Amino acid sequence: MDLIDTHCHLDLEVFDADREAVMAQARRAGVRRIVVPGVDMAHWPNQLRLCRQHQGLYAALGMHPAFLAQHRPEHLPALAAAVAEHQPLAVGEIGLDYFIDHPDREGQRALFSAQLGIAADAGLPVLLHVRKAHDEVLQLLRQQRVRGGIAHAFNGSVQQAHKYVELGFRLGFGGMLTFERSRKLRTLAAELPLEAIVLETDAPDLTVASHRGERNSPEYLPEVLAALGEVRGEDPAELARRTTANALDVLGLEA
Repeated sequence: MDLIDTHCHLDLEVFDADREAVMAQARRAGVRRIVVPGVDMAHWPNQLRLCRQHQGLYAALGMHPAFLAQHRPEHLPALAAAVAEHQPLAVGEIGLDYFIDHPDREGQRALFSAQLGIAADAGLPVLLHVRKAHDEVLQLLRQQRVRGGIAHAFNGSVQQAHKYVELGFRLGFGGMLTFERSRKLRTLAAELPLEAIVLETDAPDLTVASHRGERNSPEYLPEVLAALGEVRGEDPAELARRTTANALDVLGLEA
């Protein structure tokens, strides 16, 4: 098995006590590569250090929309400089989150647009965080084209999914797919063309059904793969090969 966890916050403090063991367990489970997205400027140095130290870890740098209050205007030129210096895999995680209480929509849009510009200038894909804002994100992506990317933890409609694919994006499916009650999501994963799908955990969040209430981990990615095989009625080994190829392609990684 050769799997890629396309979204895993392995740098966060919740992994400090056993990060090495978590990575070893993930490798034993067949997870060979892990993308570590950024959420704010304060975390970038640790992300970059972690990914330099461990083969198979790849940093993305960005400012998460849900933490808008933590971001400052000077962080945008700092992001552009960090992207130029460190050449991360992608810009992310960026986007719009209108699900949070009292979102500053104008501030989120300005931050997102600026980060799309940084990604476009660098020729990098983006990792999208989108809640209750897919149509607006798609509109901004049409206005400011980037080199595709991944719509992480996708939860939109089939129509929105196809619009992302037309713009060069793949759609990330994770632990929520393992819950039988996630009927809309499971139907979506069954109906979409396989070329549109990549796998993720979003660890430490959004864990799989078998570890409900616990910290999520990249070692659980095969359970997401198994759920994808279940809803599609397809061979998990073939799904592993194809979803990994999708991730390699959209992220510009070599096999």
